Amino acid sequence: MKLPITLHQARLGSTEFTVIRPALPLAHAVLIDHDRYLGAYLDQDAAQSIGDLWKLAASSPRSLIHLPIRGNQLPSDEPRQEGPRQLDLVLLHHSLQFRPSRWKEIRGRLGPGRPRTMTLPTSVPHGEADAGHRARHHRANRDLFHQHLHAETLLMTGSARVFRETAHHFLDVAQNGPHHSSTHPNHHYCSELHSRDGVLGHAREIHIEYRDQWDPPPASPPG
Repeated sequence: MKLPITLHQARLGSTEFTVIRPALPLAHAVLIDHDRYLGAYLDQDAAQSIGDLWKLAASSPRSLIHLPIRGNQLPSDEPRQEGPRQLDLVLLHHSLQFRPSRWKEIRGRLGPGRPRTMTLPTSVPHGEADAGHRARHHRANRDLFHQHLHAETLLMTGSARVFRETAHHFLDVAQNGPHHSSTHPNHHYCSELHSRDGVLGHAREIHIEYRDQWDPPPASPPG
């Protein structure tokens, strides 16, 4: 499968960082800090794109994958709260040993980027899914997500395996959310990265909901 992205480079001192962003804005995607958990609210296209980028994180261990979504409008059916904290999302491999405090400076040095097309793996390596399921609750399991908050961004750090094994949460919402919403209009379709799944280390749960009601973006002021 081919995934269009933009590729960015940023240098801090002697170190150059590669940052990947989706080629098209994820207009109908928000990530909200609900204190006890994180809420991701997505339409079909955004859920599919994030699932694909989740898989890309598994196969791009030397890159940071940035989803700039914190300025997006909330779904029109989301109850309005006083100042909900909306976040960007960065996916990265733990082997980078990246310091979250560096993210704001890197983000500030990103230009328009260069268009590229990445090839996504089509399946989980043979035997890995069953082995991963058995190992998740083992005491020595190191295939865990860890989260840091910095500069209004959730940095989601994990192994290639844990990114591969959890991308299905977003892809499931993309595949099944629209039909469920049309047949059960009063119930949201959702999935979740749950504490009982054995994939969260120092990390909060992420509740992923399909939403199909979005206000149009505000009109640009006349030129």
